[in-house]
Formats: sequence, C-alpha cells, structure tokens
Amino acid sequence: MDIDKLLALAIERSASDLHLNVGCEPVLRIDGRLKKFDDFPPTTEEEAIEVLEHVTNEEQRDKFFKEKELDFSYQLPELGRHRVNVLIQKGAISIAFRLLSAVLSPLESLGLPPIYGELSLRPRGLILVTGPTGSGKSTSLAAMIKHINEREERHIITIEDPVEYVHENIRSIILQRNVGEDTVSFSEALRRALRHDPDVIVVGEMRDLTTIATAISAAETGHLVLGTLHTLDAPETINRIVDVFPPEQQSQIILQLSQVLVAVLSQTLVPLIGGGRVPACEILISNVAIKNTIRQKQVHMLQGIMELGGKDGMQTLNQALARLVREGLVAESEAMAKSSDVERLEDLLNRTTGQTARKMSIS
Repeated sequence: MDIDKLLALAIERSASDLHLNVGCEPVLRIDGRLKKFDDFPPTTEEEAIEVLEHVTNEEQRDKFFKEKELDFSYQLPELGRHRVNVLIQKGAISIAFRLLSAVLSPLESLGLPPIYGELSLRPRGLILVTGPTGSGKSTSLAAMIKHINEREERHIITIEDPVEYVHENIRSIILQRNVGEDTVSFSEALRRALRHDPDVIVVGEMRDLTTIATAISAAETGHLVLGTLHTLDAPETINRIVDVFPPEQQSQIILQLSQVLVAVLSQTLVPLIGGGRVPACEILISNVAIKNTIRQKQVHMLQGIMELGGKDGMQTLNQALARLVREGLVAESEAMAKSSDVERLEDLLNRTTGQTARKMSIS
C-alpha cells in the first residue's frame, strides 16, 4: 500500500480523516461523514504493518509495541503535517490520520468571527478554545497564532501533542514543543515555559489539574495563555475547570478564573448546503457581568448574558446557528442536530420568520 499516494488522494477529496483497519477498505471522513474509499481493497495485516513502518521511526515503533498506543505527526512535502494515532484492536493495528492543510489559513478564510483576531492580540489573560473532537480547535488556534505572528513582536511558546501546524518566525519568535519528544508532559513544559521569557503560551490541551492551575497562574502573572478543552459550551467549560480541583480549592479557583478569563470560544462544524462545513461559534467575552456571575457561582446565567451581549461581541451557539440558517448557508435540520437547546433555537428561528413576515406586510 502506498500510504503517501492514499493521503494525497484523501486530501484531493477534501477529507478531514483517513482510517485504516485490517479487513476493511480505507475509510474517509468528508464533511463529518464516513465514506469508504472504494478505490482500494480491504487493508491486510501486512499492509497495516508496512504503513506503520513507513510513517514511524524505530523509537516510535518501540514505544508503540510497548504501550500499544501512539500519537505522533507525519509530514509530507507539499501535503502538510498530519496527526496520526495508532492503536491495537482485536489484535490488529488500526491507524487514523487527521489530515491538516499544508498552508496555514488566516482567520477570515476559516469563517471565524473577527473577534478571534481581536482577542488574540490581548496582552494578557486566558483564552479558551473549546468544542468536541474534530471541531477545528487546533486549526483555530493555529490561525490565532498566525494572526499574532503577522502583527506583533512576541515570544510565543506552544506545547502540543503532537505538533501539528509548523509556524515560521515572521514578526514573532515561535518555539514549538512536542510532548513526548521535546518535553515529558504538558504540565512540566508549561511550568518550564514561564522561565523562558514568553509573552504568549499556547497549551494544546488542558488535561489535568496541574496544567490548568499553572495556566491560570501564568495568566495572572501577565502572560497571554491560549488553551483548548473538550467542552461543548462556555458554562460547561467553567464547570469543568472548577470541578478538576478538590472542593477546598474551588472557591479560590473561581475567584482567580473570574479575574484572568478573557474569553471562551466554543465551536462546532456544521455541514453547508452544497458541501463543505462552516464553524458555528459560541463566544463569551469576559466583562463585569461575566466576572460577577462566575464569582457568584451562577454559571447557569451565562447563556442569558451571552445572548444579550452582542454589543460586546458575544453570542450563543443557538444565535450562531440561527444566523447560518437565515443566511441560507445551513439547513435547519443540520442546525438542530448541532444545538444543545433545540427549543431555544426553534424560538429564535420562529422569531426571525415572524419579524420578516411583519416587514413584508408593512411594505
């Protein structure tokens, strides 16, 4: 099996992922849906091993056969750097490639709101990009780093597992650390980064108490910290951070978080009418009302504040979905599938329909 040719074809078909499983045809994920790669026969055990040997080095293979799991990146000239996960299932090798563009996209070409760029230029504080797996968090972070790099003289340190998009120094100095190769863990790399004179620290994933606590402390001491979490919206993000800590520390963390949080940007990808996908973004921007609500542990009120906070750049996911439907970009059924409050989304859409009908009757 020529895996490089297969990856090139997958990219040509605008796939986001490629799956190789023994006994099955290669499978692509296109616009969020799985499709068999019918051009190829089922993958054999020998081919899976051949692919593994082609995309890894000896040290990586030794680690894989010892731990039965492996995350790494694989780079191809002209085709970019791809994230790879290998595991064992039913005694056979399974390989999943996350396909990444060879070219770093600017924020506007990704369909992200302009506020992403404005926030990335903040001098300090904590910005969290959240969403389910495959929602474009890494791509958004990379675009925010690119935005800074093209406009500001800053020292940026990224901590990733693995490094996905490679940045060249433009106006900023960018150091990219690969967990497992350049450092032993997110938490240790983050702690050490504070001694390396950074202006901006990017944490690929805030997984544990130590990492989250250190990120909050870094934001408190005057750094801009960008991080990701696998949470669906702003309220869940706040609760997840607080719940990581033992009960006796939570009051202090709530106070710290209310002071350092700049924004929570929660996103999901929605299929476009006619093909492709577009991000729908929930945006929480920390203002006096948000800070007080977090400090008073009234997280359930955040949705209401976001819905009324348009002048500050805020919006709920439902507002973003409703706008995509109104603009004719997304089918109503697809928007409903992405909403966690379908009744509220229906209300927003019906309200818009009613307003349009009234305008037409007046005219």
